[in-house]
Amino acid sequence: MKLLSFLSFHRMLVVRNNILRLLFYLVVLLVVSQSSFLPPCEPINETVSVEKEGCPKCLVFQTSICSGHCLTKEPVYKSPFSTVYQHVCTYRDVRYETVRLPDCPPGVDPHITYPVALSCDCSLCTMDTSDCTIESLQPDFCMSQREDFPAY
Repeated sequence: MKLLSFLSFHRMLVVRNNILRLLFYLVVLLVVSQSSFLPPCEPINETVSVEKEGCPKCLVFQTSICSGHCLTKEPVYKSPFSTVYQHVCTYRDVRYETVRLPDCPPGVDPHITYPVALSCDCSLCTMDTSDCTIESLQPDFCMSQREDFPAY
């Protein structure tokens, strides 16, 4: 009787381990399949705007920015002693270009320099070159009168 009981218990453990293994593989498969459908972190062409205090017009033009999906981790247990760093799609290599805002009054420098994405990377957000907010304004949002710059 004890042998039968042991075999039943052993069979139950094997079934439980197989179920856990199957669930693990399903989660891995789900993560891999979801990440393959999301756009990768890469430079894309985007319409952006620049404006400057003292200049009456906002300049709207096309440039390359970083956009796309980066894998992130959210811990199940959040400890006050551990830190979690989320990676975002941000600039790796940039080139800087300068545009001239139209109709700026004398005494106001009409030039604005902005980064152009040459390559992107999933890394920590750098406030110097990236918008790290959860929900920001659209990249072509203007507070002042818009003036479209011809595409290059």
